[in-house]
Amino acid sequence: MDVELRHLRAFASVARHRSFSRAAEELLITQPALSRTVAQLEGKLSVRLLDRSSRHVELTDTGAEFLVHVERVLATLGQALAVVSHRVTLRLGFSWLLPDPWTQQTVSRFEETTGATVSLTRTDDPLQALRQRVLDIAVVRGAFDAPPGARTMHLFDEPRIAVCSEHSDLNRFDHLDWTDVQHWTLVVNTVSGTTGPWSWPVDQRPDRIIETANYDEWLETVAANRGIGIVPEVAQRRTQHPAVRFVPLTNAPASPVSLVHFPDAQRTLIRRFLDAAVPAAVPE
Repeated sequence: MDVELRHLRAFASVARHRSFSRAAEELLITQPALSRTVAQLEGKLSVRLLDRSSRHVELTDTGAEFLVHVERVLATLGQALAVVSHRVTLRLGFSWLLPDPWTQQTVSRFEETTGATVSLTRTDDPLQALRQRVLDIAVVRGAFDAPPGARTMHLFDEPRIAVCSEHSDLNRFDHLDWTDVQHWTLVVNTVSGTTGPWSWPVDQRPDRIIETANYDEWLETVAANRGIGIVPEVAQRRTQHPAVRFVPLTNAPASPVSLVHFPDAQRTLIRRFLDAAVPAAVPE
């Protein structure tokens, strides 16, 4: 008898709600699809489980007896899945400071609803780590070329801010305009930075560029007064360095934040993580 789990879940939901419309909302499927699934179950069993009318749905005597066993099966399956889920880990990669409060809200929601664990992995090049399958999903800032076959979901945009050494002449100004950055030496993180020469038209690009290979090198180079940097505002809230100062940046385009993953990697777990990420996608 070819009865599938979806048949049992559909029947149990309709029986619990006594309504096809409310059950369809719970299962996130259309009402016609739900009706077909329950009808398939009745056909496979050759029994009538539900009495339907235009106003209500009631269990037949056979349906009521069958529901007791179905709920027991689903409960046992849920317990089995819970045991496994506590041993499952989703590897989330990032290159430097994770956006907040998005990260805390998303991870908490995901772990509460799945029972799985999120492992946070700091790597200088999260896209390369994703290609090597060291990560399951990556948080990526700025413009980038996604690996072939990867999928990208844009989350939100972060405002930018300028950062300089405590000894920099930029400290004399109350703000820096985006178009005036070209007059300053710009320190760039070439691997995972969000701002570089590519961020301006050719005739407005900074004349002097200092390249670094990761966030820590970038920060120490700015602190040493080799040049100024431009980063998302999260850095001001999270960076504790006594030798750097932050300066408001006007007219700067926002920096996008995205999630990148391969569709064949932990499909169900990643889908649940994306579901958790969307409600938290607008920072407070």
